[in-house]
Amino acid sequence: MDRRQKVELFEVIRRGYASGETIQGLSKKHGVHRRMVRQALGSATPPERKAVVREAPRLGPVKEHIDQMLASDVKAPRKQRHTAHRIWMRLCREHPDHLVGEATVRRYVQVRKRELGLSGREVFVPQSYELGQEAQVDWFEGMAKLGGEVVKLQFFAMRSMGSGDAFHRAYPHATQQALLEAHEHAFDYFGGVFKTLRYDNMKSVVKKILRGYQRVETDRIIAFRSHWGYLSEYCNPASGNEKGGVEGELGWFRRNLLVPVPEAGDLTALNQQVLADCVANRGRTIIGRSMTIGAASELEREHLLPLAAEGFPIHELLYPLIVDGKGRVKVKTNWYSTSLWPGLRVMASVGPLNVKIVHDNKVAAQHPRCYGRGHEILDLEHYLDVLERKPGAMKGSTPLQQWRQAGRWPACMDAMWRELEQRHGKSKGTREMIALVRAGSSDGLDKLIVAVKDALRLGISDAAAVMHLLRMPDPEQRRQCAVALAEELQQYERPMPVMDNYDLLLTNTTGAIQ
Repeated sequence: MDRRQKVELFEVIRRGYASGETIQGLSKKHGVHRRMVRQALGSATPPERKAVVREAPRLGPVKEHIDQMLASDVKAPRKQRHTAHRIWMRLCREHPDHLVGEATVRRYVQVRKRELGLSGREVFVPQSYELGQEAQVDWFEGMAKLGGEVVKLQFFAMRSMGSGDAFHRAYPHATQQALLEAHEHAFDYFGGVFKTLRYDNMKSVVKKILRGYQRVETDRIIAFRSHWGYLSEYCNPASGNEKGGVEGELGWFRRNLLVPVPEAGDLTALNQQVLADCVANRGRTIIGRSMTIGAASELEREHLLPLAAEGFPIHELLYPLIVDGKGRVKVKTNWYSTSLWPGLRVMASVGPLNVKIVHDNKVAAQHPRCYGRGHEILDLEHYLDVLERKPGAMKGSTPLQQWRQAGRWPACMDAMWRELEQRHGKSKGTREMIALVRAGSSDGLDKLIVAVKDALRLGISDAAAVMHLLRMPDPEQRRQCAVALAEELQQYERPMPVMDNYDLLLTNTTGAIQ
């Protein structure tokens, strides 16, 4: 009988004894021993059942061997210690005369590991935070589909420990520039700066780990922290529990907002989606709290440090760099094209997503940043002046090939190029095509492609006609212009004159002048 049935039985026995029934009669009536009747009369709560200590005849002979294995694990590396399954396998091989079940070994090993301090399970103390006191920062890896291609991205996360609000942003790589830029976006999102930011020991922040919580930080992070006025704290190595708030936030974000795999046209569109998800998350209420995340975040703004008047110079400046004979500048491990003359000294401004080539305080070229090694990032527009002098080099040029791979040079451009060559010859036809590309660089390459398609549809193979189509207003603009012109001319509208009286002079009357 279970405990509830026993409690009910004790109640019935006590009521029967109070009504005058004897102990022996109650024993016969309920089919129990007189000792249980006396227990019920002594206390309404049945006594706890004593645990029976059973002997382990099979486990006993091997207990000493198990203890020796576990004792050797005390000084062994954490990831090279015995598991219960490994201990059972060794017992089967080394002591075949004393076979014991694996479940029995597991129960014994669990108890002994806890006694020896080898158990991986720890007890953590819940923490409480004031509004604006602390935020935790971390990176995590995720997949997204950009432009139809699945790519691996690094997601930045900053979580407020007071309100529970969190900010996320995606980057191709977790570089130092990306980290600093993400911080500034997060400060704008929260409306202020937290008094303390807690990090793990990421390389972009910590150069060397010293004893305790002391760290040798990078120069850039020290200057960035001084600029924004917050304090930084660091976790012990391999102690993710010390920033459990952001660790839990990463898991929630991955499960709820990255499933299924998000899709976007490019990284900018994806980050807009991520920001919208962060704002929508403010409507959620965390378990154990009385207000929504958004309401708590609004209260927290009053406790945050004010934003700096200007942003921190995040971009890394590299100077001097030399333009080589191919019109390229080597920035870190890759080459980027520019329209400057070879031999000039230039400066590169390296950001998390782009690279700018600067000469005489003017941006001479701008490219998306490449994180590979030994790659060439070339723009055809930077070589137009050279190609006008050397038109034969255009057909096999690497910049043109990269434009084709990027979808910036569709088949219609090649069709127009062939038409121009048939009409003017190869050299002059190529120069005419270069003139069209130059016009597209100023008016827009997409508009040039549309104009080329229209010219091919109309059977036109003249560069001047294509430029006319390029710069001609579209039908909607022409319609709006016609409507505006009609409204302006309406004030000059006059009725047509009536000529009936003059027609009388033309009648065939006597003496009338014909």
